[in-house]
Amino acid sequence: MAHKRLKFLGVAAAVLMVAMACGGSPSGGGGTKQYKIGLVTDIGGLNDKSFNHLAYVGLEKAKSDFGIVDSVTESHSGNDYVPNLTSFASKNYDLVIGVGFLMQEAVGTVSGTFPNIHFAIIDGAGTDSTGKDLQHTNVQSLFFKEQDAGAMVGVISGMLEKQGKAKKNKGVISAVGGVSIPPVNHYIAGYKWAATMEDPGIKVEVGYSNDFTDPAKCQGVAKGQINDGSDILFQVAGGCGLGVLQAAGQAGLYSIGVDADQKAADPSVIASALKKVDVATYTAIQNVVKGQFKSGALTFSIANDGAGYAVDNLTLPADIQAELKTVQDKIKAGTLTPPADIP
Repeated sequence: MAHKRLKFLGVAAAVLMVAMACGGSPSGGGGTKQYKIGLVTDIGGLNDKSFNHLAYVGLEKAKSDFGIVDSVTESHSGNDYVPNLTSFASKNYDLVIGVGFLMQEAVGTVSGTFPNIHFAIIDGAGTDSTGKDLQHTNVQSLFFKEQDAGAMVGVISGMLEKQGKAKKNKGVISAVGGVSIPPVNHYIAGYKWAATMEDPGIKVEVGYSNDFTDPAKCQGVAKGQINDGSDILFQVAGGCGLGVLQAAGQAGLYSIGVDADQKAADPSVIASALKKVDVATYTAIQNVVKGQFKSGALTFSIANDGAGYAVDNLTLPADIQAELKTVQDKIKAGTLTPPADIP
């Protein structure tokens, strides 16, 4: 019996040594690091059907692919940004993601306090109180050429209006922005530029709700534009902008969604300008998991499939479809460049 016991222990020891050599552990955990990723939303929250929601979609895909531990904290005001980011950083999360331009200064502050924690921010950089990029080596900025996506839906609006295939056909379309910040204005710049390219006589009315969360505020701006003759309304205001889609639907007009495909938000939605925040979020997480994190900026555009458009509750005429392909191909090739500033 003693001989058999010694033989068993020898075999067990050999198995243990092989397991450890292969990166295993006595607990059978495999020794594989499980990365912790924290996501802090902007004030629009996860139910904005827009970029906060898309960031969560990217997070969940990364969870499925990489087995990360994920956690989400929603911000309800600007005062929540620093505490929410700090909470994850203080728990030694491997990556803390801030969603939104309005979180720039908070990311700048917290990333400076926790220099050994990786941060990523959608639509911005880690800045000081003046908006200056602090260029912290632990911060990755995830930017978009929203003007690319705006241009695509501008083509649709401009051509429909020029051909008399909208509803009122008074030569007026419009956009409702949330707050006048670069990501919002990039969209509107591309939209106005492309619509005017297709129909030089078109009028593009632009208004702001100064809000990203309350649909009633955006609905009020939209109703004013409808009274001015607009019959295609582009929302660029996150959750607030759902009020634009509703106002267009109630008036029997067309609307255009933003960031995500908002086809289901209202029957009036004929297209959506896509900003692939899910792709950017996933990319940032993947970089950390694969040990490829780099500070500085990554930019997502039509050229790298980080922006685009969806056609929704309307079958577009063949000539508009053809023009969309032509414009998209030219933007990809760099022979057409939508402006970043509203013309």
